Amino acid sequence: MKSICVFCGANFNGDPILKQAVEQLAQVMAMRNISLVFGGGKVGVMGLMADAMIANGGKTIGVIPQFLMDKEVGHTGLTELHIVENMHQRKQMMNDLCDGIIMLPGGFGTLEEFFEVLTWLQLGLHHHPVGILNVNGFYDFLLKQMDVMVEQRFLKPTNRELVITSADPIELVTLMSNFTVKPDEVWFRDRNLT
Repeated sequence: MKSICVFCGANFNGDPILKQAVEQLAQVMAMRNISLVFGGGKVGVMGLMADAMIANGGKTIGVIPQFLMDKEVGHTGLTELHIVENMHQRKQMMNDLCDGIIMLPGGFGTLEEFFEVLTWLQLGLHHHPVGILNVNGFYDFLLKQMDVMVEQRFLKPTNRELVITSADPIELVTLMSNFTVKPDEVWFRDRNLT
């Protein structure tokens, strides 16, 4: 992987464990010459991630809609900053610029971005590995919900396995680097979710 898109919160809850995980992720990415693609903000976890990448000499590529630049939340110290018209263009460009995707803790926007690209992966619209950095168990309930979707036959086990998860940034990047993406689209033909 040459670049990873990181979805994360525009807020930061002050958790030192999360801050440490962000710094470790930035270190491993910079050390492996993996560029950061992200939402272009200077606030919250986004800002922490960008600043940590910059501190480690890594390349930072932000993609932000004009209305957020107008609110003065854009990060001005990045390697590249792409200003787009809307949130849809933002997600599409971030996906186009990356080779892998990681979700860090965040709110509704983070989940929305993650599930859209995960759905694109399931549909075969891209083949980037998708990971969750499950810092301090933040996404335990979300991961359990995915398991319930499999148990209730709304999600194929093969597609549940597309979500790579670790609490350790180094392990997550390594798992993603070695992952072969194989979504199962058979349900289009036979509607069989077993």
